Formats: sequence, C-alpha cells, structure tokens
Amino acid sequence: MKSINLFAIIALELLLASPPPVRATSPETGAEENALMNNAKAFVDAFEKGDAKAVAAFWAEDGDYVDLTGRHLQGRSAIENAFKDFFVENKGLKLRIDVNSVRFLTPDMAVEDGTTSVIPPDDTPPSQARYTNVHVKKDGQWVLQSVREAPYTPPGNHEHLRGLEWAIGEWVDEGDGPEVGHVTFEWSPESNFIISTQAVTVKDNLVSRVTEWIGWDPTTSQVRSWSFEGDGGIGEGVWSNQGDLWIVKTNTILPDGEKLVATNVVTRTGPDAITWQSKDRTLDGKTLPDVKETKMKRVP
Repeated sequence: MKSINLFAIIALELLLASPPPVRATSPETGAEENALMNNAKAFVDAFEKGDAKAVAAFWAEDGDYVDLTGRHLQGRSAIENAFKDFFVENKGLKLRIDVNSVRFLTPDMAVEDGTTSVIPPDDTPPSQARYTNVHVKKDGQWVLQSVREAPYTPPGNHEHLRGLEWAIGEWVDEGDGPEVGHVTFEWSPESNFIISTQAVTVKDNLVSRVTEWIGWDPTTSQVRSWSFEGDGGIGEGVWSNQGDLWIVKTNTILPDGEKLVATNVVTRTGPDAITWQSKDRTLDGKTLPDVKETKMKRVP
C-alpha cells in the first residue's frame, strides 16, 4: 500500500474504533467534541467511498499535511490530488483510530494525539502511524489546519531490559571438566523479552536443557524470568543488579513436585567474560551445598 497513511490525517476521529479518553469536560467542551465526532463520521464515509474532494474538504483551505515519508502537502488542492492518486491505487480500506488525548488550547483550537491503523481489504497487516492533528474553528465549523505523522512503535518493555543487552550472544563454560555448559541470549521478535537457552553436554551428549524467558513485570516494576526445563521442571525468578553483579532469586518446581529455591549470581567480569554461581539453595526446605563458581566466555 502506498505511503499516505491517510488516517493520521483525520484527527476528527474521536469515535471510530475506540472510545475517547475519559476526562473532565465542560458542557461547552463536550459540545465541541461532539462536533468533532460528527465530522469523523462524515470523514470516514467520504474516505471509504474514495471521494478525494470530500476528504480534502475537511482541511482548511490553507491547511497542510506531512506524511510518514516527510512529504509536505500544502493547501486543500494539493491534499485532494494526493488522495486522488491514493484512492486509484488503494480500494476498500478501513480504519481504526485510537485517540490518546484531545486538548482545547482555545475555544477555537484543539490538538489531538493518537495512533491510526489503515486496514487493507485482504489479510495483510495494517499500516500504523502516530499522529498530531491541529483543529481550528472557522466560521463555526471545525477544520484541520495541520496534520503530522510519525512512525508508530508499539508500546513495550524493551527499555527495561537494556541493562542485560550486553548478554546477547552465545556463552560457553571455560572449565576443563567433562561437563560443558552452553548459554545463548537473544531478543524475542518484538524485543519485549530476552530468550535464554541453557544446555549442558557431556562429550557432546546433551544431558540437560532449559529455556528461559526474561521480561519486565509492570505490576512489581521488576525484571522477572520464567524457565522451562527439558525434564518437565518449571520455575520463575526475580532479577536485580548492583553494577556488574546480577542476582536472580529463583523458585523451581521439579518434575516430582519438590521445590528448589536458590540465589543465582551472575557477575560480568569483562566485556566477554562472566561468572555464574548458585547459592543459598534449599530443596523442600532442606539446605543444599552451593554450586561451584563457573567461568564462562563469549563465543566469537
């Protein structure tokens, strides 16, 4: 679909697929919001009919529009021509509008922020954008004075995991014993989780394997992890750090139902070197010895 996300354009859209945000309004402001909603209905009708002239009429005569590519359309005539070209190449589109805020700067000017999705008639993904629209009231009618689009990034928790970004890659045990540990860390497709795969081999024979998802828990404002062991055990952990030292408090339910509690300590000793140790271990409340510290290095 050609790039004119057209629906960032509208600003009028308070009603379309999502309810307006809840906020206190005066009777006067409420009436003006209703007027914007009525414009939205008319705009959608015009857009879905592919009527470029009717769509452009929602702008002020000297209104402008900057799309995701940075193209600047100045004036109602230029906007109409752009819509004509767009409708020739794209038919049967639908739209979803999610309004984040509407602010009345003056009785005759409102600023609207939100996100838009232009939905094709087939099953291809929608085109999404963030938008900021400026409405002005001229001769008793609300019109679009300015529309600005920006790339849309889905909300996520990537930023909360940046403290672990250094771990992305593959790591191997530096020990010279028969058992060799391998660990990989990689971002999930949406970058909201770090996925860790841990394996232990003896003479190239796999003896254990664990998959762990590390993410952000917004309810506790903590980094947490959920692990799934090859033998059927499941566990969870809470992560905290002190500089290059990461402490992971874990609780694991073993396949036979026993509960293993431990504190795992990961220390970054260099750009490509870490140590790992498991301490304070108990099995159903009975104390277990600490696991010997293991040195690991990044695989080039």
